[in-house]
Amino acid sequence: MPFIETEASVRYEIIDGQRVPIITPKTEVTLTNTVTGQEYMSDAEALADVQNPNTETKSEHIRRDVNVTVEEIKIGAGTKL
Repeated sequence: MPFIETEASVRYEIIDGQRVPIITPKTEVTLTNTVTGQEYMSDAEALADVQNPNTETKSEHIRRDVNVTVEEIKIGAGTKL
């Protein structure tokens, strides 16, 4: 099951006298054990499985898939890129 690593946000900074949007995209992470198929709800949970002497899980068994969603930006004719 995926978990949200960062929430989407937009803030503005003044750069060279211009108000510029600084965009942080939403990132959704899915951690999966490639051997057992187990999904983890956090990096800490996956690490605990790797460090557990009662399991055969190794760090190379953990797959990290990241889905990045960037919000739409309104760009018009007067927008400087």
